[in-house]
Amino acid sequence: MFELKKLPNGVTIVAEKLPFVRSIAFGLWVGNGSRHEENYENGISHFIEHMMFKGTKDRTSKEIADEMDSIGGQLNAYTTKEYTCYYFRSLDNHFNQALDILTDMFFNSHFEDKEIKKEKGVILEEINMYEDSAEELVHDLMQEAVWPNNPLGKPILGTHKTIENFDNERLISFYKKRYRPENTVIAVAGNFNYEEMINTIEEKFSHWTFGDKEDNPLMTPKYIPKIISKSKDIEQVHLCLSFPGIPSDSKFVYSLIILNTILGGGMSSRLFQKIREDRGMAYSIYSYPTNYKDTGLFTIYAGMNPLQTLEAIELIMKEIEAIKKEQISIEDLIRTKEQLKSSYIMGLESTSSRMSSIGKSQLLLNRINTPDEIIRRVDEVTMEKIHHVIERVFDFSQISLSLVGKIEHVDIKEIKKICLMH
Repeated sequence: MFELKKLPNGVTIVAEKLPFVRSIAFGLWVGNGSRHEENYENGISHFIEHMMFKGTKDRTSKEIADEMDSIGGQLNAYTTKEYTCYYFRSLDNHFNQALDILTDMFFNSHFEDKEIKKEKGVILEEINMYEDSAEELVHDLMQEAVWPNNPLGKPILGTHKTIENFDNERLISFYKKRYRPENTVIAVAGNFNYEEMINTIEEKFSHWTFGDKEDNPLMTPKYIPKIISKSKDIEQVHLCLSFPGIPSDSKFVYSLIILNTILGGGMSSRLFQKIREDRGMAYSIYSYPTNYKDTGLFTIYAGMNPLQTLEAIELIMKEIEAIKKEQISIEDLIRTKEQLKSSYIMGLESTSSRMSSIGKSQLLLNRINTPDEIIRRVDEVTMEKIHHVIERVFDFSQISLSLVGKIEHVDIKEIKKICLMH
């Protein structure tokens, strides 16, 4: 079971004790991501995450790395469109030292001009590397196309133009505005004494006062169906075919997860079996739901020879039509439920997974479902709920398509015709 406590300044602590392990996973979850940025700030959340590792008044960047390595700990961070997470994993007897390193970074990072200049080069190369990866780029291209003029459609990394404009003043101003105690969840999972651990965290975080007032409310994006392409001189064409999805707090989330697993969520899925195994047309093909607080997408990805693009799209559309017309069998539903429950339970054997589960849930949903509750919600998915999701998601009037690769070998007009036929 987990324990929850809120500090007077608004910081929420969620902790789950696992006495059968000898490690602790600790995460700082800040409710700030790229969708909280203005257009001119695009990429600043990710940039701040990088700058946290560049030194404090007491530690250089090398000393941060050396000190964490000396205790055998793992320290990292990542930025998404809705949150940023800073985390470490260490042996339980090194928890205090690892926490001291992370909190020093979190509260005392310098954001020095010389380090900002160096990090601009690093992130610009990260953007270049991402641009070179068509398999990654095609997903961002899709979100940019269907959610235009909204931060949710912008890239997490930012652009060359926005990155070049970042300076010490702009970074600190954004940090104070978005890094606020009431906007932060601390998640801990592992072997610890609860009272001692809470006292240690309170000592580190109780002094944290409110920053500047938040002045950038979220805008719910309006989905606009679109077909978009980007030419790249590579061997394959990579495509994403998307429909509007559902938000993360929807009562149909688990129904959509089950539907996704059946359609394209694994090696036994219909898309994988029909297009890769039976036809040998794609090395990689899968589907996935993307859920945000107020919206979502359902996406099918495939990479194939440019000359087979039209046929692959036709086969994907036929599988969607089949699942709309024939629905799914009760046998598929039962089998997929067991598959998901097994995967979820086995994943909880990791302290990092447990920390991530409780931290993300508390931050984004303001609640934590226990493993038993999640199993129950999977079991509660019925054929009727699956049918509802199928009809809600697979609206062919809302279909969108993004392509990256040798599109000169692809008949875009014919693709549009295929999409309009369904």
